[in-house]
Amino acid sequence: MRFFKRYFITGLLIWLPLVITVWVLLMLARTLDSLVPSFLSPEALFGVAIPGFELVLVLLIILATGLFCANFIGRAILSRWESLLGRIPLVRSIYNSVKQVSDTVFAPNGQAFRQAILVQYPRQGAWTIGFLTGTPCDEIAGLLAGDHVSVYVPTTPNPTSGFFLMVPRADVRVLDMSVDTALKYIVSMGVVAPPALTPPPTVRPGEAGLDSNP
Repeated sequence: MRFFKRYFITGLLIWLPLVITVWVLLMLARTLDSLVPSFLSPEALFGVAIPGFELVLVLLIILATGLFCANFIGRAILSRWESLLGRIPLVRSIYNSVKQVSDTVFAPNGQAFRQAILVQYPRQGAWTIGFLTGTPCDEIAGLLAGDHVSVYVPTTPNPTSGFFLMVPRADVRVLDMSVDTALKYIVSMGVVAPPALTPPPTVRPGEAGLDSNP
């Protein structure tokens, strides 16, 4: 029984990440395929089924949209389109919320999830890993004493849910590890430790301009 349990768990640890990865990719591919209308399917265009045609078509459309909106005419059309959506009550609320989140998270020059930190949560003396997401808005910052930062503290092992905190900047400790490494550390519940960073060179008293006197 001990032999079976040992090797069964070993095999499970090998297959489980692979199966979940394939499952997620298949779900993503099916979702993208469902976005293609029937008149653009390979059966309607060529009369035969072509596996992966819808997925490639969606990716090409996304790429073409990005290229088109990168120039002046595309930005002008996009601005008018967003203005039109902003006049529809229910659509306006959903679209603006999703757009703000996506612009914040995926913008190349954004600051969301660009830095991993340590913060004391849920009580003093208990530390957890979080991510800087910016600073409080002007209204909230005016009600808080001192300089504060906005922090997202993810849950374990599912980092897509978590808590939004506004804490004093002095209580935040910035980590050298990357965001990806910190996420892996969180998802593994601390089992997969990040690789050790190269320690800084030891500087002896009297070197590099330091005073050797106590």
